[in-house]
Amino acid sequence: MNKSIDYSLHPSLLSASEMTKIALVTALYVTLTSLLAVVSFGAIQLRLSEMFNYLALYNRRYVIAVTMGVLIVNFMSPTWVLDVPIGTAATLLVLLLCRFLTRRIKHDIVKIVMTALVFSFSMFTVAAQLVILFDLPFFYTWLTTALGELLSMTIGGMMVYFLSQKIDLTK
Repeated sequence: MNKSIDYSLHPSLLSASEMTKIALVTALYVTLTSLLAVVSFGAIQLRLSEMFNYLALYNRRYVIAVTMGVLIVNFMSPTWVLDVPIGTAATLLVLLLCRFLTRRIKHDIVKIVMTALVFSFSMFTVAAQLVILFDLPFFYTWLTTALGELLSMTIGGMMVYFLSQKIDLTK
């Protein structure tokens, strides 16, 4: 049994096309979050750029793209001192978890719903940051950030689903 290692996302082996796609999604994440910054940060968040999380279900290159977008844009957050390391790490871990949980699921809508729920649940990391820095009540803050995430992911999920019917997002 020959176990080959897949180096397709090793930085030194990425094609110009792969790097361009990663850079484009990273830039779109940062731009959309920045343009809607007034609702993208805080105890009640509506970060529509979270729709790009779904791209990671189609191709793992987007795990890198979205994680980099979150890293860059979280420097704009009022809680950046915690949001940059914690928010970025949480995004990476949740993207990988969602890819793992949905890898055998064939129906895109089921993958999208599962991913939306996992990301919404993961907002406890944002709530914890707000509790630490602003002494907000944890469960209320978790609820408001989770509901904002669920709304963002629902809107984004519909957009990505319809886009995936027209464009092959795996390539």
